[in-house]
Formats: sequence, structure tokens, C-alpha cells
Amino acid sequence: MIVRWGLGELSPLLDELGCRRPLLVTTERWRDLDVGVERRFDGVRPHSGREGVEAAIRAASGADGVVALGGGSAIDTGKAVSAAASLPLVSVPTTYSGAEWTPFFGVRDEVGRTKGAGAGARLAGIVYEPELTRKLPPGESGGTALNALAHCAEALYVAGRSEEGDSEALAGAALISEWLPRVLAAPEDLSARRALLEGAMHAGAALAAAGLGLGHAMAQALGGRYGLPHGALNAICLPPALRFNEPAAPAALSALAAAMGVPDAAARAQELARLSGFDRLRDLGVPEDELGLVAEQTAVRAGAKANARAATPAEIEELLRSVW
Repeated sequence: MIVRWGLGELSPLLDELGCRRPLLVTTERWRDLDVGVERRFDGVRPHSGREGVEAAIRAASGADGVVALGGGSAIDTGKAVSAAASLPLVSVPTTYSGAEWTPFFGVRDEVGRTKGAGAGARLAGIVYEPELTRKLPPGESGGTALNALAHCAEALYVAGRSEEGDSEALAGAALISEWLPRVLAAPEDLSARRALLEGAMHAGAALAAAGLGLGHAMAQALGGRYGLPHGALNAICLPPALRFNEPAAPAALSALAAAMGVPDAAARAQELARLSGFDRLRDLGVPEDELGLVAEQTAVRAGAKANARAATPAEIEELLRSVW
């Protein structure tokens, strides 16, 4: 993976990769941004909705590369295009999700209200530009950064964990814990935003090395069913998932807490979530009477199966109720 800093590095990177006719995949928010890419698709839908993904794949006809610019939905849509058309992908993230580091992606069936998974994106490069994150609302800054923190935390205890992933996870967790409060307090501080983006970069590398766990599985099931922001859901689901996993992975949770500079990693995650404006699932409109169904949908997801501690639907429902 080639990683560059500064939007001015995008065109040289595309030249280096031999991409002369790339397609820009983005949202309406960024469609007028001058990035030196002429061919554009700006119909990305939230949660990488299937209709938008299919339209983006059609728009890529004749392209020789893909540039995905935006948050996790834009990058996942770009990854889906890359996989379908076998094109190299360069990501330009505008949030802190870390999605740019893995060849896997989610696509939401907006009719069936489920979120499926795909794989096979040809990851070629990433360009980080802190300036693109400066106008993020607090909820998006906090939610996507907490999604990244969940990548760090889960990488330490899922079935695919490794020493490489542990190193990236602890580096990312330290930066996110330190710099997210500063970004929320001073949104225009680009040095703080760069440091938080570096934390997200390490989190993405940890995700690529290890994979996802129970917290993400809960967030994905909720997001697929209700179309709610993935970052907000991870912010709320991470603390109970950490507490659930502590008996099975005490050393991992101790290392995470030490990296974050606190005695209790779950408490710190909850503190950061509340600082970002996220506390209870009910605040997002999740109906209480469907928590059992969401728990059943969570239990069959790959993240739940890779978790350090097996969780039954009944146990998952209890976790969801603890933050409802």
C-alpha cells in the first residue's frame, strides 16, 4: 500500500500507478472538489446502498482506476467498484473510519434492510489530507474516530490477531484517546486533526491485520436494519463489547487501557462516546421491541464468530439492552 500525505500527492500517485482515466467515486458533498480527476460519480448512498454501488460500477466502464473520496460509504462503494471491475483503488478518506485499509466492504440492501459483505478490492494507495476533515460536524468526527478505536480494540483479541496488528492497534488507540477530545474542543485545529487521522491510519492497519469482533457485528446489524451512522453505532456498542470480552481477554484489555492512558478501557470508550454526543441506542431511534431480532442477526455475522468470547443471541440482546 502506498501512503501519501497532502491532496497534491494524488495526481502524482495516479501517474505512478499508470491510471490515466480514473473514475472519482464520491458524494454530492464533494462533487465540486478539484482533485484533478475528470470522470466523476457522485451518487454514493449511505451505508454503500446497493443502488448506488450498481450505478457506480456502470459509471466505471472504460476507466483504468478508481479514486474513492469521502467517508466509509464512499470508500466501500469505491472498493465494490474496484472488485467488480478489477481496477486499482486509491482512497482519499474525509473521516476517521479506516475503511481504506481493507479489501472488504459492506453493501446495504435498502429494501431488505440488511448489510452484506464483499471482498476483492485492489488496494493501491491512500492519500490523507487533514484539511478535508476540518468541517466535519462533531458527531461525524467523534463517531468515525470511535469506529477507528473499535478497530484498534477488537484487533487485540479477535481470532485473527497478530503481533503486527497489536502494534498498530495500540499506536492507534493511544492517538485517538489523546487527540479526539482536542479535535472536539477545537475543530479548526489542523495539527490535532492530523494526529487523529494518524490514529485512524494505524487503526485501519490493525483492522487489515486482524479483522472485526462483536462490537462491530452489533453495529453492522443495527446499521443494516435501520440505516443509522456506522460510527455512532460503534461508539455506543464498543463499551459493552469490551466489558463482555474482558474475562476472555484480560491481557488485551489491560494493554488497550495502558495505551489509552487510563485504568479502564471500556470506561474511556464510553467517556469518548458521550463526549461525541452518543449515549443510548434509543436516542438514535432504535426500537426496543426489535433488540432480540437484531441480536439474532448479530450472532451470525463474521465479527461475532471471530470474537474472543462466544456470544449467544440472548447474551447479545442483554448487551444491546444495556445501552438501549
